[in-house]
Amino acid sequence: MEIEGARVVVAGATGEFGGTLARELAAAGAEVGVMGRDRDRLARIADELDAPSARFDTADPDSCRRAVDALAAALGGLDAFAVTAGVAAFGVAGELDSETIQAVFAANATGPIALIDEALRHLEDDGAVVALSAIVADHPTAGVAAYSASKAALSAYVTALRRERRKHGLTVLDVRPPHMDTAFAERALTGTPPPLPDPLDHHDVVSAVISALREGRREVAWDLKGRELVTRG
Repeated sequence: MEIEGARVVVAGATGEFGGTLARELAAAGAEVGVMGRDRDRLARIADELDAPSARFDTADPDSCRRAVDALAAALGGLDAFAVTAGVAAFGVAGELDSETIQAVFAANATGPIALIDEALRHLEDDGAVVALSAIVADHPTAGVAAYSASKAALSAYVTALRRERRKHGLTVLDVRPPHMDTAFAERALTGTPPPLPDPLDHHDVVSAVISALREGRREVAWDLKGRELVTRG
């Protein structure tokens, strides 16, 4: 897709990855709308980018619908929608309580799915969806069972969506990076992270996402064997 002039909403723009993605899209000439839960951070990035904004909570489907509708109206439609919201919770299977597991799935799976479902009503047929999953969708990891499962669920959803909308020309990009330098682990709902590899610069992932959007690719993922970020499809 052509980034310049595209109407793009970034849900999760109050986080480091989502904020960087919103800034880089705006720098490339996109008309950006930003969504987030934290009122103060959302106001700051909206002011910085002179962008329309809307608050949402992944645990509240009604707020997801209202936020997507508001930004689609503000931008006069949508050409692309990116979901970068998410949260970690550390703990082996059987260790997390049911409320934490529900919160993890709301943030990483059911909430993002609800957002994408709402965005599909506004997206052009040849538009694009971007979903930030994680390497654990491909390689479930001990010590983060619920988190791995939630990210795998989101990845499965966007894979099915791609197959459903292929004939219509919709680009569906599944982004599955490794551990990044976003302080994501420090903001976990609970628990202590297992040993983590050196973080990947999230700016490199954002650059790969924008290139993949331009080229209509389907995946940005981490190649464990080659130890490099790769784009496929």
